[in-house]
Amino acid sequence: DTQLIEIVQHYRQRTEQFKEKVIDPYASSPERSPPEEEKKKKEEEEKKKADKPGEKKEEKKEEKKDDKADKEQKSICPKMKCTCVDFLLKPIEDRVDKRLGTSIDPFTDRRYIAWLSLVTIAFNYNLWFIPVRMAFPYHDPTAVPLWFTLDIIADIIYVIDMIAFQPRLQFCKGGDIIYDRVMIKKKYRESSRFQNDVLSILPSDLLYFPFGFKSVFRLNRLMKSGSFFEFSDRLEGIMTKAYIWRVIRTIGYLMFILHLNACLYYVASDYQGIGKTKWVYSGEGSAYLRCFFYAEKSLLMIAELPFPETMFGQIFQMTNYFFGALFLCKSLILQMRDVIGAATAGQTYFRASMDACVAYMVTNRIPKLVQTRVRTWYNYTWDSQGMLDESELLEQMPLVMRTAIAVDINLATFQKIDLFKGCDNQMLVDMLLRLKSIVYLPGDFVCKKGDIGKEMYIIKAGEVQVIGGPDNKIVFVTLKAGCVFGEISLLQSSANGGNRRTANVAAHGFANLFVLDKKDLNDILIHYPESQKVLARKGRKLLKAKGPPPAAKGDEEKKKGLAMFGQKPPTPKLLRAFAGGAFTKKGFMDRLKVRNSIIYLNIQYSLKFWGQHIFCC
Repeated sequence: DTQLIEIVQHYRQRTEQFKEKVIDPYASSPERSPPEEEKKKKEEEEKKKADKPGEKKEEKKEEKKDDKADKEQKSICPKMKCTCVDFLLKPIEDRVDKRLGTSIDPFTDRRYIAWLSLVTIAFNYNLWFIPVRMAFPYHDPTAVPLWFTLDIIADIIYVIDMIAFQPRLQFCKGGDIIYDRVMIKKKYRESSRFQNDVLSILPSDLLYFPFGFKSVFRLNRLMKSGSFFEFSDRLEGIMTKAYIWRVIRTIGYLMFILHLNACLYYVASDYQGIGKTKWVYSGEGSAYLRCFFYAEKSLLMIAELPFPETMFGQIFQMTNYFFGALFLCKSLILQMRDVIGAATAGQTYFRASMDACVAYMVTNRIPKLVQTRVRTWYNYTWDSQGMLDESELLEQMPLVMRTAIAVDINLATFQKIDLFKGCDNQMLVDMLLRLKSIVYLPGDFVCKKGDIGKEMYIIKAGEVQVIGGPDNKIVFVTLKAGCVFGEISLLQSSANGGNRRTANVAAHGFANLFVLDKKDLNDILIHYPESQKVLARKGRKLLKAKGPPPAAKGDEEKKKGLAMFGQKPPTPKLLRAFAGGAFTKKGFMDRLKVRNSIIYLNIQYSLKFWGQHIFCC
């Protein structure tokens, strides 16, 4: 809206300026005024056009023809190439469409992630074995068929990935997910990844025929590195504990550096002469293991090494020390520290919170029993839900995701509650968003008899017991996960003690409860008048079935106070007969008798009084 308002204001200003320009020709124009030289050139060109209109038309036609020819030449080549490739691959693509579909979600489709793992294995085969085959004499006549077979398998995996999977990956454009096969294929072929994939499958192995079987001709296979990093990202996205993969990946980087250094050490030993000096490889045992052992000691600087006698050996050794101190001891070790620190960040926060709370209790001399219970609460809460407060995590999410999580966890339980049956589902969803999670320790009272009820409870995990008796040792009911209690208190008014608890409820073991506050419910019901009527009607039924509310403490004290002055005298029969009858035949006759009796007594008293008065006179 703000952008539209700004655009409208901008256009209004422009129209006013143009109106002023029409009225006053000397007013400044909003457009940039061209310099005088450009004006003169335009005037000269217009004069030439007026003088030679025929020639210009011919020139324009020729220019248009040339442009069309160039465009056709440029457009025909790529189109011809693409159509030829598509025509050849169409039978394969149709078969793949039946199994994989026309498009694949690269983030959630487990089949694609499994395939990426296979591509990563093929890439790591080339990454680790090409340097080894280049450095060590492993191309024996007996081993060549094995290497050749493995190379062909890795190349086939590369080709399948390029033909079957990459042209089917969905992508996002302007907030919309693109499912169209043609657009997906076009985007892939215009990307740099397509270029790297083409370079990685070029048949450079054909150079084996003139130069012999050498793995150096397969270095272009390392251009497939993008698949490894994509697999790493996708795997972190689906793992519950992603830090495990990060630690493995960091260790893999370290091992690969030692692997390369072992290959370089064998090449240096071969250059100096194997077994000629103490510094080079002696030629005994496994060549790779001996060289890897040297690389480990050299780069990690964990043992003394023989001093090289030649200048070449000294430079090689100093370079090893330099990269070992700079790269391994700093970069990789610091990276490992960051990975482990990120993995244990939640545990660190939990420990810091618990230590701060314990320090506060020690400072204020809280009893040891209370301190022990607080520590128990911290440990159980962390072990059960992995965090101290679930609301902190949910607050970071958008409302749509919070609603989805709340609906999946508790909507089925809410719909089973008799009190909320028939209410609007959206009202129930709004109630779910107001729930708060609380953990109670064994023996903790959730609510006590006589307390003012302001919440209702839903048991998420654990059990609670309704207890009573002189020592609260009698168990009336045991409520398990999914049960609800305290809902009647949300509908009772606080006048005359109507919303007081009528029983003691305590946690049997560790109990995790969801709590809904009465104020939150009232705030929600404002927007749902029909549901409010349904709740009011059901609340009256529940209260009627439950019976009248218990008397308040003030009333009991009044009764005790009256008892100090003796019992209340009984009501006279005459007054009872006068006030107790209803408008029935019997009641009417009783009232008539009482009235006649009162009239008779009044007449008798009057005659007696006046008789005495006359006698005295």
